[in-house]
Amino acid sequence: MNNYFLYFRAQLLVRLSFLAIVFACTIFFAGAVRADSNSEVSGQHIVTIHDQGSKRVVLTEATTVRDTLKQAGIALATNDRVEPELDTKYAAEAYTVNIYRSHPVTIVEGMKRERVLTPYRSASDIAKHAGVTVRDEDILTLTQSTDVLMDGIGTRLTIERATPVTLSLYGARSQVYTQAATVEEFLVEKDITLSSDDTVSVPVRTAISEDMTIEIWRDGVQTATSEEAIDFSVQTILDADYPVGQREIKTAGVLGKKSVVYEIVRKDGQEVSRTQIQSVVVREPKAQIEIVGNKPTNPLTAAKGAHIFTDSNGVDHRETYYDLPMNVVMGACGGGDYTVRGDGAKVDNEGYILVAANLGNYPRCSIVETSMGLGRVYDTGGFAVRHPHGFDLATDWSKGDGR
Repeated sequence: MNNYFLYFRAQLLVRLSFLAIVFACTIFFAGAVRADSNSEVSGQHIVTIHDQGSKRVVLTEATTVRDTLKQAGIALATNDRVEPELDTKYAAEAYTVNIYRSHPVTIVEGMKRERVLTPYRSASDIAKHAGVTVRDEDILTLTQSTDVLMDGIGTRLTIERATPVTLSLYGARSQVYTQAATVEEFLVEKDITLSSDDTVSVPVRTAISEDMTIEIWRDGVQTATSEEAIDFSVQTILDADYPVGQREIKTAGVLGKKSVVYEIVRKDGQEVSRTQIQSVVVREPKAQIEIVGNKPTNPLTAAKGAHIFTDSNGVDHRETYYDLPMNVVMGACGGGDYTVRGDGAKVDNEGYILVAANLGNYPRCSIVETSMGLGRVYDTGGFAVRHPHGFDLATDWSKGDGR
């Protein structure tokens, strides 16, 4: 009897101990969930910092990049550069911060040498940061310094200036710049094709010299010259830190300029025809660089299978996914290969998700908003008839083989 009682009491103690442990764990995890929930309410941000090849993730309640770096104990030198800028205020839960450390560069232009510290890596950006004006025709070359006594340790930027020339093209005078060695090379460089009726003021084998004048005229024909704008291109950088629909101009584009010569035919005092006979680029256009938001919003997943996504214009899209080899459709938008993003989305070489859609509403190669970020329409399918605003997103979720 006593043995039975002792056994029963031991079993009771074991069960009570187990219940106590379960209760304690429940309280602990509930507190952790509340703490995590409170951290979201309190405005914490996950900031990934890239600095000279190292990667560091910081959980912070700071509201700016500057305060985050200070909290993380990351010091900056005077000429270091940070993207986004130090005083950028966070507008999302997750951010990526890139630190570009300054490095020594010797700028060599003829006999002139200048030593600078710069965070930039491209030749044009280094020159701009150093306050050196360069033209499109100037040649900029970046090399590693080999003469430590002359240039020190670091990078060498050599600038080979173009020669200024005055061009009189059928009576219209303009100053242009060239790297050509002779007048003949100059005409080729400027894409000037002479006809049998054209005359050049100097022999074509004449060496180019600074501030020389080259005149081209055509006898017996009336001409008119006009300066016309050249449109700039737009380069897009997809940024997963900003929501889809947000667009910001990082570098404003600059229109180019060309001098266009027309041959004019008149009859009875009225112009009856105008034919372009020459066109010379006076100033090259500068591309506009735009940052475009590409952050997924409640993205489609393999588990969901299908859902409704509302874009920034209020249009509802039924989204599904498919997993097929996409090589056959890549040629539709300029060719190139595709890769698989970390979340399984198949993207082209510019980072756009491969999308199938109704081509009547979304022409091939058009850019569209999806819940997983920006996409480009490469394909279509039978679903497009039933769902004219539906998107089928190319993913690697089924096979996991990257194709």
